[in-house]
Amino acid sequence: MYPASAWFAAFAITVAIEVPIVATLVRRWAPSLVRLLLLIVFANLATHPLVWFVFSQPFLVGTPEYTIASEAWAVAAEAAFYWTVLSGISPTRAVLVSLTANVASFMVGLVVVELVPDLFV
Repeated sequence: MYPASAWFAAFAITVAIEVPIVATLVRRWAPSLVRLLLLIVFANLATHPLVWFVFSQPFLVGTPEYTIASEAWAVAAEAAFYWTVLSGISPTRAVLVSLTANVASFMVGLVVVELVPDLFV
């Protein structure tokens, strides 16, 4: 289980990685860059707390089961969000965008944990 006190640091890292990736990949479907950036943050606000607080209850953090369940949730929910709010984006494109952003933030998270092991404890 992750400590609640470390959530914001993890969320900030996630947003710092995912926002520019998603914005770059879906910019043509968004009429306003500011609105797009806010929508991406909102998508992460809808998924990240569940990954952090909910999925850590039935699964042991760090296990393959936890990683698969929580990351699948994040990818699926964010893809559904992007498909819903960005007019003209295909479901396939939304999934690929979400998958790309989530893989990137997951990998950066692994590096951060190695470099700063006490950040999330």
